[in-house]
Amino acid sequence: MRILALAGLVACVVTADCAEATNGYFAHGYGNQAKAMGGTAIGAVRDALAPASNPAAIAFLGNRIDIGLDWFRPSRGSTLDPAIFGPAGGRVHGNDVEHFFIPEFGISWRYDDHFTLGLAIYGNGGMNTDYPGLNRRTQGLGAALFGAPPSHGLLGRGRAGVDLAQLFVAPTLAVRIHPRHAIGVSVVFAAQRFKAYGLHNFANPVASVAPNSVTNRGYDYSFGYGFRIGWTGRVTDTLTLGAAYQSRMWMTPFSKYNGLFAEGGDFDIPESYGVGFSWKPYERLELAGEVQVIRYDRIASVANPGNRPAQLGSDNGPGFGWRDMTVFKLGLAWQASPELTLRLGGSLTNAPYRGREAFFNILAPGTIRAHATVGFGWKLSEGVELSAYYARAFYNQVDGRLGATGISNHLAEHMAGIAVGLSF
Repeated sequence: MRILALAGLVACVVTADCAEATNGYFAHGYGNQAKAMGGTAIGAVRDALAPASNPAAIAFLGNRIDIGLDWFRPSRGSTLDPAIFGPAGGRVHGNDVEHFFIPEFGISWRYDDHFTLGLAIYGNGGMNTDYPGLNRRTQGLGAALFGAPPSHGLLGRGRAGVDLAQLFVAPTLAVRIHPRHAIGVSVVFAAQRFKAYGLHNFANPVASVAPNSVTNRGYDYSFGYGFRIGWTGRVTDTLTLGAAYQSRMWMTPFSKYNGLFAEGGDFDIPESYGVGFSWKPYERLELAGEVQVIRYDRIASVANPGNRPAQLGSDNGPGFGWRDMTVFKLGLAWQASPELTLRLGGSLTNAPYRGREAFFNILAPGTIRAHATVGFGWKLSEGVELSAYYARAFYNQVDGRLGATGISNHLAEHMAGIAVGLSF
């Protein structure tokens, strides 16, 4: 299990960091075609990345390989209100690392009329910030947050941030239980990579149960597993429905950061589930939609309130205060010619945390609520398709309140990708 997951993570890291923070730290979709259509995939049959959303879909796909690469540029940062924080107030961006590249791969192979095998490799990420220190001409908030020896500011000294990458390897079996209906299951192996730096103000016996395992320990790695099950049904000649459930991913703890995350460094990946549809009222037109729920509230290190009167790293220790997210997605595709298909879409969700959790989420300002997407597919030859998309995650700001009054976090993103699909 670890060999599969580590091999995938190495491939991801060699290309670049996997960090796509859209729906919390879940990607807005998987597979280039889905990403161009608002992330809709649970009720559709499109490409070999289907196991990342609904493993049953490959039962209707046939033999196919998809290889893609995404570019991702987030703009994230925070502001301290000068009316409250005085000279320490101001705005700073956590964008010292600006560009990320995320590869993905999928293959499906039809064994016979009943069984189809598949493999999908894809990534999540997004708890990534890189705030400069004072020696990078930082003013205002930079001084307040990071300070410089002997003054530590709010978080610590100098440059500060966190970096999380997640990689999934999903071997898949789909079975046609009826000419129009299929079920599928993926055993999902997962690997995570994390580091934190510049958080020296929390590296003391008062703030943490393990003060030497809070910050500046370099990268740590975590491995685990879970499963995803799904159903795809072609209920009429024009309407396809789907449903999928992903279990919690049970991960090994981040031992180097057992003084930062609740439950001794535990950082399991939350369960998620959803339903979707694909409707083709005309041969050249497809309308797709889905609803997805991500259960961040089940993971203590993510969901625990940040203002809890407990030490970091303890079983009941502070977290990021993240709550469940419910994501509504809609997509449209139109075959403009035998070679060209045009795609667009969008999604809407709630921010993963409320204003009272703004302070700790300076490190992970996952504030995005809305996406708009556009893309195309171009048939190069029989069985060969080139796909591309662009997505805009619109600027959203979460303003602090209660214990976090005067703190605001913001995030906006540009995403684009290109993929080649081969049917054989």
